[in-house]
Amino acid sequence: MTIKTLITGADRGMGYELALELGLKGQHIYVGSRNLAHGQAAVARLEAAGVQAQTVQLDVTDHESIVDAKTSIPNLDILINNAGIAVDHETKPSELSLDAIRQDFNVNYFGLIDVTQVFLPLLKAAPAGRIINISSAVGSLTLASDASTSIHKLQASGYQASKSAVNMFTVKLAAELEGTPVTVNAVNPGWVDTSFGGGGGNRTVQVGVARTVELATSDTLTDSGTFSDIDGIVPW
Repeated sequence: MTIKTLITGADRGMGYELALELGLKGQHIYVGSRNLAHGQAAVARLEAAGVQAQTVQLDVTDHESIVDAKTSIPNLDILINNAGIAVDHETKPSELSLDAIRQDFNVNYFGLIDVTQVFLPLLKAAPAGRIINISSAVGSLTLASDASTSIHKLQASGYQASKSAVNMFTVKLAAELEGTPVTVNAVNPGWVDTSFGGGGGNRTVQVGVARTVELATSDTLTDSGTFSDIDGIVPW
């Protein structure tokens, strides 16, 4: 049976790399893309590489778009909530506009929840549904409060808070689904060198997706409610 995987924000960056790597491992990929043309272009590249993929127009900030996307996906095994933005531009928390914070939350948190809730019935119907939320170590309260870390010095409180919220949603949904075949986990990809956030990250995109690929391809995934990366558990 072919594993069916939906990846939001999959037309570029980490989302595209996830689509490529998981597709080459035999999964059928639904490329979630806010821009239909960009999604179609990504699918063309994936198919040329030998991946089974189809475009799904999906704007995580538009509930109707999410509901419409579900109509084109009859069954689903894995949901990877990858879509995200960061609009803080290193602004101090005392000066960061509410509009910027709302933009961060609308995509990174509210959009993630909306997508998850809409597709959860399909995941519950799967033999072993998996939800993987792309979070970030910059949302770790433990690391942000440690003066010895670079995260302590980072000025991105809107983005960081949205990822902290994603971590809480991960924990609570995992607790709700305890005893079911559906697992819910959060992943820290690290600072990945993509166009997201202006680029310049210290990890390649292949390293950035490695932990997510591991969770999405494990034959017997039992962990749920965890926050991890390629080096192990990340502190909340």
